[in-house]
Amino acid sequence: MLAHQQRRAADRELGPTEHRVGLHQVGHGLSPPHRAAGWAAEVALRYDADDGARGEHDGVTHARVSHERERIACGLGRGQGEDRRRHDLAQLHGRRTTQVARRGLVLGWHASRIAVGGAIMDIRKLFQDRVEAGRQLARRLEPYRDAAPVVLGLPRGGVPVAYEVARALGAPLDVCVVRKLGAPLRPELAIGAVGEGGAIYVDRGLMRRVGVSEDELARMVAAKRAEVDERVVRFRGAAPPPDLRGRTVIVVDDGIATGSTVRAALQTLRARGAGRIVLAVPVGAASSVDELAPDADEIVCLHAEEPLFAVGLWYEDFGTTTDDEVVRILDRARSEQLEREPPTVRIRSDVVPTSRERDVWLPAGEGRLGATLVIPPAPRGIVLFAHGSGSSRHSPRNQYVAGVLQRERIATLLLDLLTEDEERIDARTRHLRFDIDLLATRLVLATDWVLAQPETEGLDVGYFGASTGAAAALVAAAGRASIVRAVVSRGGRPDLAEAALGRVRAPTLLLVGALDLEVLRLNRGALDQLACEKTLEIVPGATHLFEEPGTLEEVARSAARWFTRHLGGAHAREAIA
Repeated sequence: MLAHQQRRAADRELGPTEHRVGLHQVGHGLSPPHRAAGWAAEVALRYDADDGARGEHDGVTHARVSHERERIACGLGRGQGEDRRRHDLAQLHGRRTTQVARRGLVLGWHASRIAVGGAIMDIRKLFQDRVEAGRQLARRLEPYRDAAPVVLGLPRGGVPVAYEVARALGAPLDVCVVRKLGAPLRPELAIGAVGEGGAIYVDRGLMRRVGVSEDELARMVAAKRAEVDERVVRFRGAAPPPDLRGRTVIVVDDGIATGSTVRAALQTLRARGAGRIVLAVPVGAASSVDELAPDADEIVCLHAEEPLFAVGLWYEDFGTTTDDEVVRILDRARSEQLEREPPTVRIRSDVVPTSRERDVWLPAGEGRLGATLVIPPAPRGIVLFAHGSGSSRHSPRNQYVAGVLQRERIATLLLDLLTEDEERIDARTRHLRFDIDLLATRLVLATDWVLAQPETEGLDVGYFGASTGAAAALVAAAGRASIVRAVVSRGGRPDLAEAALGRVRAPTLLLVGALDLEVLRLNRGALDQLACEKTLEIVPGATHLFEEPGTLEEVARSAARWFTRHLGGAHAREAIA
């Protein structure tokens, strides 16, 4: 009865424009003295999804924080006088707002302290704005650069953060448009989500518990689909959505409060076939971050705070991100991506007929390895690609080199060296990507598979390795000395294959950027240990990833010359005899 009376009283206090977030018991996130207060007061804070605006109505501060519709409450100490309680709860750093004190909490946008139950809590500002937050987040995500990720920002506030991440990683940027399916009487409670492309996630158990029928669900889905379609057109125009199948996808928001919208986004991305999903945020409620762990393969949260109160409190500037700003950011990112991407290999159909391409799965113990096999007409040989640490068969650099080789009538097999389960483990531990013996074993497995296929069984075999994949290629070449005809290393780490270097018989080309000084030093040392035909080529002006204009093209031309020379003829067999 008491709780009912409290709710009725709170209802009378709240103004018509305020969003009711409900009374609940105090406990999580507050210190013991505050938990002892026994009940939580309403907070005059309104959280609207996809809005970063803030404003005031009748002296009440309303906070609109991106993506979350959240409940926040604090304990009111019993025995305090009403005037004293209002004074304490309204006190901010250099500012007072008295009319909202009775609701239990005031969040001042320029405040560094918050009053909770008569106590003052310091809130340190972590970021100047979303740009700074994105740059800090990008530094933590640097290990994913070689994974050729797709970066998706959650509109609207997550997009400026995601832009900084995508630019730092040299990755394409897009948006993840998703709308929550809120329970009819509790719209902040997500029973599912609708994403673009028809992706739908529904928690059937929760749906039944809140009494939503199939007919109601169908109407909700139809309405949310219309909203998704409208937002997709607004943000992306006529551009198609990125193909996420098997890709590493980094989902970025400006912060996590309850995490309901983020969870909905992650679930729809699974439905779209994303391979590895990495959730990345500058700040989040520690409890919500923990609860999201089953929905992502990895979570990168720079600051997990408890209590969080509101995402915007941790920014000096948490102003509104408008639809127009999102569109401008996406347009800028696409233009920059076109400048960064390696040039497309254009093959005239009247000169080189169309190649055959298919995705294949190679058995690997209890798992399997994904691979893409491309066979041009009358191939002279086949090259297997061993990607670098944290990368995959979708690496745009390796795909570009493979395209150049295909033009020279060389078949290619781009493969993942880890199974899907191993990739999930490696995303957390990062140790399998440096297990050179394991990676070499997988490359040998793929070699045996290629030689067992009717369409490739008679072809000469070459290896192209990048970064740690180059070490795996050299170890595998030493193990299959009578089969492997040539090896090319791009920015590789042959020093990691030191024990096998003296047993390599295949002609080996080491390609290193002139500005990649440490890797250049390691390659010079490895060159001395190789007992086969060998060449070290230094690409002028190139750094480790060969991102500078013209450098990757030079790598592709050199690799094509090496493989053309050593595959598909008696010379190749004589070279390893």
